Parts: sequence; structure tokens; C-alpha cells
Amino acid sequence: MALFQKPARTPADIARGRPLDISPTEVAALDEDEWYRQVFRGDEVPQLTLRTVVMGSLLGFLLAFTNLYVGLKTGWGLGVAITACIVSFALWNACLKVGLARTPLSILESNCLQSTASAAGYSTGSTMVSATPALLLLSVTPQEPAGQHLPWAVLAGWTFFLGMLGVALAVPMKRNMINQERLRFPSGIAAAVTLQSLFNHGREAAAKAKALFYAALVASVPPIIMDLPLRAGDAPGARKGLVPDTSPIFNWLPSRGTNPKTGAAFSAADWNILLDNKLVMIAAGALTGPRICLSMVASGVLLCYWLGPAGLTAGAVHTPAHAWREIGVWVGAPMMIAAGLLSFAVQGRTLGRALRSLGTRGGPQSHAAVEVPGTWFAAGALVATVGVLAIGHMHFGIPWHLGLLAVLLTFFLSLVACRATGESDITPIGALGKITQLVYGVLIPQNATANLMTASITANAAASSADLLTDLKSGYLLGAHPRRQFVAQFLGIFAGTAATVLGFRLLVPDATALTGTASSPAAFPAPAAQAWLAVAQVFQKGLQNLHPMARTCIWWGLAAGALLVVIELVLPKYRKWLPSPTGLGLGFILPFFNPFSMLLGALAAWLWSRRSSAHADRYVVPVASGIIAGESIVSVAIALVNNLLLRH
Repeated sequence: MALFQKPARTPADIARGRPLDISPTEVAALDEDEWYRQVFRGDEVPQLTLRTVVMGSLLGFLLAFTNLYVGLKTGWGLGVAITACIVSFALWNACLKVGLARTPLSILESNCLQSTASAAGYSTGSTMVSATPALLLLSVTPQEPAGQHLPWAVLAGWTFFLGMLGVALAVPMKRNMINQERLRFPSGIAAAVTLQSLFNHGREAAAKAKALFYAALVASVPPIIMDLPLRAGDAPGARKGLVPDTSPIFNWLPSRGTNPKTGAAFSAADWNILLDNKLVMIAAGALTGPRICLSMVASGVLLCYWLGPAGLTAGAVHTPAHAWREIGVWVGAPMMIAAGLLSFAVQGRTLGRALRSLGTRGGPQSHAAVEVPGTWFAAGALVATVGVLAIGHMHFGIPWHLGLLAVLLTFFLSLVACRATGESDITPIGALGKITQLVYGVLIPQNATANLMTASITANAAASSADLLTDLKSGYLLGAHPRRQFVAQFLGIFAGTAATVLGFRLLVPDATALTGTASSPAAFPAPAAQAWLAVAQVFQKGLQNLHPMARTCIWWGLAAGALLVVIELVLPKYRKWLPSPTGLGLGFILPFFNPFSMLLGALAAWLWSRRSSAHADRYVVPVASGIIAGESIVSVAIALVNNLLLRH
């Protein structure tokens, strides 16, 4: 099999690249033999072409910045496959109109393109919003408040090999979970339906693309006027943006606590009750939904009006602006850990099916010849394992045998993560990472670095595996060749590694971007990293070395997280009315202005849906994706200018 195919050139070739008459939802109901007879398109339609990989890598490179930016703000990533489908379709049609492209993409080329973009923009960046910033925070000392970054080469190698490991581990799961059990993988179905609608309904596709690009254009303005140093600052020689990032418009609200140095009462702004003047968190809230956002604001209010002031009185909090990371993290992180692990534990059927599927075989040999061969899995897993073990031992102090144990544990947990994604569209990478942290907290309790980085093996590889299977699901529904899509996904890791490493160093030049300073809040609160760091420090220092109030908060957080999961299990019909344990946990470990902005976005999307459900279904995702892409990409560009060109 040649690596790259030639794109369609004749009208007959172009016609063969159109979508099938059968819809993706109908394909989802077919068994494997019926799929081969009615859907599989073999090599008759171009799929893996050089132009799809190049464009997918470039698009994924940019989308990786958006996920990194949002991940450092909120602690989670957003799938980019549907955004990649819409943007690539619009861009390629524009290239056709101006003569930069000769022939249109086939639907299977677009599918390979979104697979490459998804690998670059989503599956390689998990460690950059969790373990890597946590490791930077771990290096902060009173003598070195800026902390120490990992060397470029180490960070790039670690990211690449973890992405490669995840892609390899997905190989033995694909045929069983997608072909034979036909797990849903809802995001994969959505991407396939989106692609087919784009190719069948050009006018609607153009409208969605236009909405996305206009939203991106609007969202690119705030970073320019807020982050570029265009006017003189308060200190001599200092400069700042034309407009501040936040506005203290809620100081009319009552607040609690007094400044121990001056005796003056704290204002609402001192507790981070501010209006965020940027748009990205509003867009993230529109995609997240009201339940989680309301839960986040509720716990944020509790932090500002109850937990934070109590911590200030007890000496566990030193300044109101940092209450979220000085005491809030000791409630929020245990709450999310307990909820995630208990939810995972009660899914016994998912775990059992995952284990039983390991030995599943069957089907004609000709079918196996089309699937990704086991030799690819063996070679990829071997190379990735050697790379992970070498970097882990030399730079993170992970003993060879414990590093190998982490890889073996990762295979088991990735198997479960992929099944959970296939059944529910939720990849529990946070909970799985915590399992590894707990295991290594027992095995090497004094080594916080090893604790963080072994957990990142599990989290990153699980995310990469689940992302590949989700993309392979969309390809399966469109009749794609799985081997060619696997190659497209693997090639995307290169662009994703470059983008996330570059983006992380630009957005987080030092640890103060994560911790804030005495005069400014943290640019990126990195809640996932704060949770990971809290677990690692517990094992490193021991509970007895934490402030007594922090120790109490841990137990209350664990109890609350477990209780909320139990209530959801007992009252499943009322789940949408119950507070989300994830949302509550995040609200404790984010500055209040972030959850508040997300709630504004969630309410706006809800009102839009109430006014016109069909219109909202059509445009909420493109508009929100455009806002996220526009602000985050421009913010990364401005960070490049500020750090490399304007730094004094």
C-alpha cells in the first residue's frame, strides 16, 4: 500500500468521491459483513492524499492552540473534529474559487483531514493542561517564584511518545468495539453526519462556515486591545493594554473579610468577583451547558462568601485573590476525584466487557487484511514504550520497572477509557490519571515528579486512544479504509506536538502565569494541574504537613463528591436538576470570573434554543467554536510578539 494516494482528477473520479446514498445512522445498524458489502469503498475513492495531511496538520496546529488555551483556563479539552470538518470544507471551496486548488476533496479525504487535525488539535495536548503545568508549579519556591520549565526537547519527546503510545494501543480495540459490537461513539457519528451534510447541502455548510469565521473575527479583537502593550502603565516605563482584562463592576455587592494589614474591608473584586472582558469562557459555557456552569457558579459563591473568609480567619488563606488555590483546591480536587473514581467503579459492566473483548477474534481473513495489522500495534507500542521509559527514567526519576508498570497499567486503563467513550462519549481521563497517581503514591510516595508524570502516561495515552477510535468510527460510517485513516491520525501527532509545546511555552513563560502575582490574577488558573498537584503533594508531604483546615476540606470534598454520585445513581430521573460534582469541584478551583462568564454563555445558548431550537442546533457550535478559535489563536500570536519582540 503506497503511503499517499493521488487526488481525483477526472469528473468520473470526482463523482465517485461523493457521499454514499446510505446515511451514517443507517450504516451504524449494519453488521460487519453487511458493512463490507454495502459501505466499504476500498481504494476506489482517494482518502489519504498529501493535500489532506498537509491541510489537516496546519489546521490541527492552529486548533491545538485553541484547546491548550481553553484547557489552561478550564481544565478540559474540546473536540475539534466537527470544527475541522466545517473549516476545511469552507477553506477548500474558497481555494477552488480562486484557483489555488484544482479539484474538490472527496468526502473520505475530508474524513482523513479531520482525523489528522483531531490528532494534532486534541489528542496530543492532555499533558499540557495537567501534568506539565503541575510540574512547573511544583518547582516554584520562595527563592524562585517563576519556577523552572522542562527543556524543550524533553517536553516535545514526552508529548510525541505519549501520543504515539495512545494511537498504538487503540489498534487491538478497533475491530471489536467498532465493527463487531458497534459501540456508538456519539462524537464520531456527529462528525460523519456533519461531513455528509456538508457535501450534500452546500448552502447550509457555507452558512455555518460564515458564522464560524465572523465569530472568530469578533473574538480576535479583545486580545488585541487587552494584551498588546499599547499604552503607558502605572509604573515608570511599564506598558499595558488599552482595556483591562477584567472590570470590577460588582463592587456594589457585599463582601466578607478585612485586610489584616490595613483593616479595610475587602471588596467583591478582591475575591475575584469581576467581569471577564474576553469572550472565550462565554463560548466554552455555551458548549458546556447550564447544569455544569450553574454548579460552578454555586461553588464559586460558596468559596467567596464562606470557605474563603473562613480560611482567611484560620490562616489557610493569605489573600482573597488566591483563595481558589490556597483552600478551594482542597475541596474541589477531592470532590472531583471521589466523583470520578466512584462513577468509574460502579461501571462494572463496562470494565467487564472491556476485559472480555481483549480476546475477541473472528470474521473472514479478507476483513482482517483491511484492518490495521497487529504488527503496526507491536512496532508502535514498542517504540513509544522505549521512548517513554527512557525519558521517564532520565528526566523524571521514574525507575525502569515502575515505568514499564505504568505503560502496562495504561494499556488496561486505555481499554476501559475507549469503551467508556464508545458507550457514553465521555473519556474519564481525569479519573484514570488519579488511579495512576494513587498507585504510584503508594509505590514511590516521596517522588511527586514521578507521581505526576506516570499519571500523565495514562491520561494522555487514554485520550489519544479514545480520540482515534472516535475518528475511526466516523470513517467506518462513511466507508473509509481504516489503515489509511490510522496513518492520517498518526501523522497528526507531529503537528500536535510542535503546536502544544510551542503554545505552552508562549502562553506560560513562567509559573506566575499560573499562580498570579501580588498585583494581578493568574492568566491561566489551570484547574486540572492544580488538582493533579494537590494529589501529588499529599503523597509527597503527607497529610500531617497540610494546614488543619486543608485536611478537613479534603475529607469534606471526598464525602461530597461520593454523596453526589450516589444521589445521581439513586435518582437518575432527576439527574439534570442535581448539581454536577465536576462542576462544583471546578468552581472551587477557578477564579470566580471564569465560572461566571461560562454561565453567561450557557444561559445565552439556552435562551437561543428556547427562541429557535432548529436555529440554535445549527449555529451554536460553529459560533462558539469560532469564538474559541479566534481568541485563542490571536492570543497565542500576541504572546509570541510580547515574549519575543517586546520583552525588555
